[in-house]
Amino acid sequence: MKPSLLICALGVAFAAPALAQNAPNAYTAADGYGATPTLPAPDTSHKVQNFSTQTQWPEGKMPTAPKGFTVTPFAADLDSPRWLYVLENGDVLVAEARTKPKATEKPEDVEKSGNQRKSGTITGGSPDRITLLRDTNRDGRADERHVLLDGLNQPFGMVVIGDALFVGNTDGVMRYPFKAGQTRIDAAGEKIVTLPAGGYNNHWTRNLTTNRDRSKLLISVGSASNVGEHGMDEEKRRANILETDLDGKKERVYAAGLRNPNGMDWEPTSGALWTAVNERDNLGDALAPDYITSVQDGGFYGWPYSYWGKHPDPRLKGAGRELVDRSITPDFALGAHTASLGLTFYRGDAFPQGYRSGAYVGQRGSWNNSTFVGYKVVFVPFKDGKPSGAAQDFLTGFMADAKTGETYGRPVGVVQDAAGALLVADDTGNRIWRVSAQ
Repeated sequence: MKPSLLICALGVAFAAPALAQNAPNAYTAADGYGATPTLPAPDTSHKVQNFSTQTQWPEGKMPTAPKGFTVTPFAADLDSPRWLYVLENGDVLVAEARTKPKATEKPEDVEKSGNQRKSGTITGGSPDRITLLRDTNRDGRADERHVLLDGLNQPFGMVVIGDALFVGNTDGVMRYPFKAGQTRIDAAGEKIVTLPAGGYNNHWTRNLTTNRDRSKLLISVGSASNVGEHGMDEEKRRANILETDLDGKKERVYAAGLRNPNGMDWEPTSGALWTAVNERDNLGDALAPDYITSVQDGGFYGWPYSYWGKHPDPRLKGAGRELVDRSITPDFALGAHTASLGLTFYRGDAFPQGYRSGAYVGQRGSWNNSTFVGYKVVFVPFKDGKPSGAAQDFLTGFMADAKTGETYGRPVGVVQDAAGALLVADDTGNRIWRVSAQ
């Protein structure tokens, strides 16, 4: 193993920091955002497939943050960095993985069709590793990188509890011996939970967190379908947040009816678990809204029988009426088809006051909307443990051309680093951006 690689020697030109020139956009109910979003009638004829395409970040160009913030590249030349986890010593773990071609697709056909460039979702393979990044001189740029683990199976969520690193592969949760400062794990891991693999579009992601006293694992598992079209037997243990002991035993469903929960974090003031949920397709440009919500233990959130609480999905033809009747309305909508995936609450004091208490959400961007939506990080202010204002743009500029859908990158995982800055995983731009207050 190479002991380290200097990020500044990777052939990436780090230009001057990017500064915002304008006030951030704010989103209203008419945009499909907020506690009471505008919901049009469902359109079951809606079959839009409007994929973005990927181009390279131009030399020196970076995303844009609000006035008073600086954007710099924390690391570059990664390979589909999806999710981030910050260790207690400040090291940053990066899960590098992507959607794999379907078993029925031949690599040469994928290449011929150009699908590997659409939305950054279909490729010839997945790196399937976790990389450790270290900023030794605390200048906001990683100057060491190490392959901590490789040979994984589409890793995503990561959490360290005691002397163990837990990794959410698409087909199960792995446990590895690990201690702070370690840069390589050669020990064989143990699969403590087997999970149903794959899924509709990008529903291969398995995120992890712990309960409040760190005695349990919480595991997010997205649905295998859009709205149960393969039958609900295919959805066993899916569209759920599962809870297990740290050895994978005593599994139970913590919350259900969550079509594709990704980001999970504990709101600091209320102590409630929150999740970001990627909602269903083909009901229209404005349905159904993605959302963030507090998660009630034992709660049911509608999928597939209803959306946004008790709004029945007409494609289910009245099925699941009892479940619809007890479906919980989410707390805060984030627009339909925005692919709201990343979620972290800000806990530091380095940001200006107006950006401290709230949630940062990575929106990877749409494919089932006639216009391109998402492709940014939004900020939702909180007060007393609840959303207290309109969602607003925080990190933009990922789209090269909003009309054609050409993108420089797509934000997914968001996390606060040891110095109180925000790190953003740009999975098709193959970078991690760092946003700090001036």
